Amino acid sequence: MTGGGVPPVTLGGKGATALTSTALFAVSVGRARLSLDASSYDRLSAGPAPQQQPAAIPLASSPIPPYFTPAEHRAALTVLLNKLLATSGSSSVRALLPDLILVHLNSNDRWEAFKFETLCLTEEESCLVERSCCGLYGVCGILDHQVTALSAVIDAVVALSCEAVRADVGCFNLMDSGDGFVSKEEIGVAGDLRVLLNGSKLVGKVEVEGVASVPKVNGVLRKVAKALHAESRVNLNSALRKGKSGDGAGEAVTNVVLPLADVVFNLGKSSLGRVKMNLDSIGHESLKNDLEILFENKSVKSDDLRGQFKVVVDSYVVGDCHRFVHEVLGLVGMVWKIVAWELVTSLVVFEGSELVVESESERDGEGNGKQVDKKSEKKKKKMVLGKGTSVILQLFKDVLQRKEGFGSSSAEYLEKLVSRAILFVETKDSEFDDFLTKVKDIVDSNQSRRLPKLPKGTRDFAKEQMTIREKAFSIITEVFKKHGATALDTPVFELRETLMGKYGEDSKLIYDLADQGGELCSLRYDLTVPFARYMAMNGLNSLKRYQIAKVYRRDNPSKGRYREFYQCDFDIAGQYVKMGPDFEVLKIVTELLDNLSIGDYEVKLNHRKLLDGMLEICGVPPEKFRTICSSIDKLDKQPFEQIRKEMIEEKGLTAEMADGIGSLVKERGSPLDLLAKLQQEGSKFMENKGSVEALSDLKILFKALEKSKCINKIVFDLSLARGLDYYTGVIYEAVFKGATQVGSIAAGGRYDNLIGMFGNKQVPAVGVSLGIERVFAIMEQHQKDQNQVVRATETQVLVGFLGDDLPQAAELASEFWDAGLKADYLVNKRVMKHIEHAKELRVPFMVLVGERELSEGVVKLKDIEASKEETVARDRIVQELKNRLSSSREY
Repeated sequence: MTGGGVPPVTLGGKGATALTSTALFAVSVGRARLSLDASSYDRLSAGPAPQQQPAAIPLASSPIPPYFTPAEHRAALTVLLNKLLATSGSSSVRALLPDLILVHLNSNDRWEAFKFETLCLTEEESCLVERSCCGLYGVCGILDHQVTALSAVIDAVVALSCEAVRADVGCFNLMDSGDGFVSKEEIGVAGDLRVLLNGSKLVGKVEVEGVASVPKVNGVLRKVAKALHAESRVNLNSALRKGKSGDGAGEAVTNVVLPLADVVFNLGKSSLGRVKMNLDSIGHESLKNDLEILFENKSVKSDDLRGQFKVVVDSYVVGDCHRFVHEVLGLVGMVWKIVAWELVTSLVVFEGSELVVESESERDGEGNGKQVDKKSEKKKKKMVLGKGTSVILQLFKDVLQRKEGFGSSSAEYLEKLVSRAILFVETKDSEFDDFLTKVKDIVDSNQSRRLPKLPKGTRDFAKEQMTIREKAFSIITEVFKKHGATALDTPVFELRETLMGKYGEDSKLIYDLADQGGELCSLRYDLTVPFARYMAMNGLNSLKRYQIAKVYRRDNPSKGRYREFYQCDFDIAGQYVKMGPDFEVLKIVTELLDNLSIGDYEVKLNHRKLLDGMLEICGVPPEKFRTICSSIDKLDKQPFEQIRKEMIEEKGLTAEMADGIGSLVKERGSPLDLLAKLQQEGSKFMENKGSVEALSDLKILFKALEKSKCINKIVFDLSLARGLDYYTGVIYEAVFKGATQVGSIAAGGRYDNLIGMFGNKQVPAVGVSLGIERVFAIMEQHQKDQNQVVRATETQVLVGFLGDDLPQAAELASEFWDAGLKADYLVNKRVMKHIEHAKELRVPFMVLVGERELSEGVVKLKDIEASKEETVARDRIVQELKNRLSSSREY
């Protein structure tokens, strides 16, 4: 154990600081001594004297398993001691054990197992010690410390590997969209890595699988580490309780540690993959060979990692919680060794030449060494690391690359380097704590960490995403205009009284604004109510309009669900042939989804009067129709049993009513087939006036859809309810049937009474709203699945001037712009800068002009895709380019 130079860990004081996992770890590995607060002795001595018994009563089972390592044993005894001091009431066990444990823990002698059986304990005291779970909580505390440290250091090591292998780090450009696609921990990992790599000129060139998975794997590690830390903090400082079951404690700990084991295993595999890529990136051949031999002989292998993980799983299956947590700690230790190798291999990639120079200079003489040093220094200057990683690298070098103790050969040097790295990351060295503090300071002090965040449920759209959006909006607008609609725009907020009372239970999701000038306003919830308000306010009797705009809902953000999103609405208001507008709107829905090429979908359809008739048939009182419709509307997300419970317990239906609804909402199928079934003799629907009227309307509609050849996309579904209060007739909802789960992608229906709420006359209307955000999600997923690369711009030609003559560049670029060509320009002396910019823009053509071309009155025209170059007269270049672009449909 360490001497008096290490600050002691004090337990038992009245206002004593809680025992932490870090302090527990320091005691367990001998970096700190334990002491008791003076007040604890007073409290202990105030209790009754220990009872002397003729013979010891052995514990039914030892609280510390025999296979525990010395460090785990010490941790267990420390936890027991802390629990004894925290236990209220006096007893002999509290008076006897603390001093014995303390002497044992601080002993400088060879470690010997603490002998519980030598103590004279009462049966009650033995039971207390046995149920203390000190062994389980002790190992869990060490595990908490190790995992917390691993979570803090792994991102720094990953950042170095990214630069070592020149990895493409686009996967770190995650944003907090609030849509449930990525967790806040993933966002945090990605943000910290961006901070470390900020300014790096090395990354961005190679796609690396071991890097792409980092936000997910490291993010999950952070999440489970937090859960483990919360569990450990409570367990380390709770008092002994007579009624506390060891089995229950074991289950609680196991439930926290089980997901940790899985993510640590995945982290080890990921790190091991990066180690191998780092080895491949070492430029010096002899150094690479020496390190590969060392890696083969002394590193943790994939089979070792899988073997340890199997041991973890087996101990979990058996139900031995002590063994399980013990083996998980072994797995974490194995992963730490892999991380040490990742650190060393990335270090050698950056410092390889210097390592060889140092060893050669010792053998060959100072002069030769200096000569090579200059070349190395020159090469090093070209290697621009990130602002964070450059400091991290230096921190690692300060710890690992000390001259003392290293051999004269590269092989000996590397072996010592690996040994020091493993010792360092195993966190037994006090320098590691200082290192962790410095790493956190680097990340936290970086200015980019203080960039503003997006509100939940909103997101930014990058240039590639905007390209997809603009294409979709163009298709949608084209379809709307084809059907004779005119554009309309309305304010983003309305008077609160305009919106309230139109959305049923969803009215709670309306965003209210602060009172300004005596008016209570709210952000629009949809585009339909503002359209109805516009119609009534302007006294219009008919209008066919479309509107594409953002709406706002104070909803809980989830996957595919936002608080701010676009809606694309098409509405027909006015008197028309019966079911004519309903048919046309449904036809538009199928045209939109077909033209957007999203894949397979279906349009579920029902009738509000048919739904009301169904509720009336089941005996539901009319005043409960709307609230029961809101329950039925959840059937696409919840099982009927859950909906049934809601209808009975919360909304006051009888079990008979609920069961009747359950039997009817199951009806679903081909429109004409199900219509015939509902209209057949003996059908309950034919005995209800509203249902008969609805079925008559649907017959006309289905015949029209059949003639228009789009009925194959329609499904007649009696479970479709649509919770909004303003619907009065046909209702429909389009659902994507592909792998991307996004919910409904379009919805609408007839609302004959809404416009009349704002004026003196009723104007019937039918509309549909396309959930464009969900359509975008599908289109973006299709793009990923098909490995499609989206051009963020429509630039056709890059005008590149080799030099710094802006006026000349402006003259030629303006000729292209004036001719209607989409052009970008760049003024730079280096040819490669022009080529890189052209590739980034994915332009088909590049025009290069230098001093020679200017003097000869020509330009160089490069066909990027064909990799061809030719000289063209300056006065012919615009027409030549227009001819080539007109012959290519792509551009």
